[in-house]
Amino acid sequence: MRSRKRHCRAVACLLSKYETFLDLEIHLKVLRELEANPDVTQRQLAQQLGVSLGKANYCLKALIDKGFIKARNFKNSSNKRAYLYVLTPKGIEEKSRISVSFLKRKMEEFESLRQEIERLREEVRVNGINNK
Repeated sequence: MRSRKRHCRAVACLLSKYETFLDLEIHLKVLRELEANPDVTQRQLAQQLGVSLGKANYCLKALIDKGFIKARNFKNSSNKRAYLYVLTPKGIEEKSRISVSFLKRKMEEFESLRQEIERLREEVRVNGINNK
């Protein structure tokens, strides 16, 4: 029980920086994508994450404002609007913190689903239901 309370406080602390779990999830996805592909365009990022270009721009700006990423212009690029997105040490730390929180949350969801599946199997067994 104590561990669960500690986890809830940690999630509440993370959520104080974000509005919802969806914001938390999209920011984690953005951080992962930028770490793997720092020269991605905002349009490509939006397509890869399945969000609008405006949402991708909003997330990037929020992450820059929080000091999690830096945007630098390509010096040798023919496209002067091209940026290189670099995770800062603070951004790497935040990505790790969010990842741990998501892992705990997904493991709890998995356990809950496993228990529900077992209850359904037992119900089917007890009632002699065939799924033919």
